[in-house]
Amino acid sequence: MYDFEAEKSADGAGARVAGSGPSRALLLLELPRLAGELAASHAVDLVAPRRPSGDGRPVLVIPGFRATDGMTGRLRGHLRRHDFRVHGWGQGPNIGLTDTLIDGLAARFEEIRKKYDEPVSVVGWSFGGVLARWLAHTYPGDVRQIVCLGSPWRADGERTRATAMFERSRRRHGLSERARPMIELLRGPLPVPCTAVYSKTDGIVPWRGCAVDVADHPAAENVVVPSSHVGMVANPLVLDVVVDRLCQDPESWQEFSWRAALLRKWAGA
Repeated sequence: MYDFEAEKSADGAGARVAGSGPSRALLLLELPRLAGELAASHAVDLVAPRRPSGDGRPVLVIPGFRATDGMTGRLRGHLRRHDFRVHGWGQGPNIGLTDTLIDGLAARFEEIRKKYDEPVSVVGWSFGGVLARWLAHTYPGDVRQIVCLGSPWRADGERTRATAMFERSRRRHGLSERARPMIELLRGPLPVPCTAVYSKTDGIVPWRGCAVDVADHPAAENVVVPSSHVGMVANPLVLDVVVDRLCQDPESWQEFSWRAALLRKWAGA
């Protein structure tokens, strides 16, 4: 993300977060791993039984930084296969916290909520998950739950392999005056169920910055998967986690279990 902690240090109000994210070796493996994850997810769909389980509930999917709706197409297609009514964010490339994108995201969320007249689940990939946290704080009564995929929301997750791109985007597109207050708000305890999905072999962001505090909400949980960062929206295990979590009833939340999730997927249990 933006290096707000470094700015605090320069102002004498905080300490700079050390490091620049995962190792270069993991970074270089990102694209080869994505190819394998994408192929594997399509192969699984060919043999796995289709079990519609979303009951037509609305879902908003937010792409990561510099990504577009096209890059979340595999994830959205998988959710539609399970009978969710899935929507992209419709804002073009995610260039960060500009006034235009902040207002556009809020308008898009309100449009979907009004269309279905029920709470909306939000799935955010990487920086999209950070924005999902902001929506949860801003519309707590209208967000059913959020699922964050490799989303470094903590201060100790600000320095990533993408931080330089955030800073270049800030110089090119500007940064809203609301940006830092938004980040401070979304770092608070969440008012809705949240599942943080992350990989300890992520090549872009430090995984410790993605984990949620499970004491913050009765339905806050962390799920660790073997995945690349860019492959979070295509990895078959991640797709299984997202579907399983979106099928949960927030009023009778059950902690994630791989055994239960795979039974529901393959046996309909």
